[in-house]
Amino acid sequence: MAEYFHIHNGYERAVRDFIEKPPEADVSMDSPIPEKDFNSAGKGSAEVKNLLKRLGVNPEVLRRVAVAAYEAEINVAAHSQGGMMLSHVYPDLIHVIFEDDGPGIADIEQAMIPGYSTADEMVRELGFGAGLGLPNIKKNADALRIRSEENGKTLLEFLIFFNNDE
Repeated sequence: MAEYFHIHNGYERAVRDFIEKPPEADVSMDSPIPEKDFNSAGKGSAEVKNLLKRLGVNPEVLRRVAVAAYEAEINVAAHSQGGMMLSHVYPDLIHVIFEDDGPGIADIEQAMIPGYSTADEMVRELGFGAGLGLPNIKKNADALRIRSEENGKTLLEFLIFFNNDE
């Protein structure tokens, strides 16, 4: 099982506190992500974006959540046999989890390099698979963790705090 964990500077303590003692979510949502269904991929991200907008989350934070969630949804649709998006909203952050069954990520560090892609021809013909999904998720999330087993499950989760003005 390979693991990747990145926390943006300044969020180490908040992320550690969240992991050690996760609070109960105010709102939780789930959304299935079918394999290669690019008409459905993105619906979970849109629902989360609309929820956060109704909750009055800062538009810049909302944009970051939408970008990271959309990129992850597309990755699950493009590279797996399908999966699930789980979103947990707390008063000061959102925790989004993606779980899928598929080939796994053989080398997570390599997959984090912009432009690296294992997308098949069909995915590329549809305009996806440019190798920017994981780097964009990392750029927009305050914390990102990926655990993947070759020829098995991949779990990607990220945290975005609402008080971030970047």
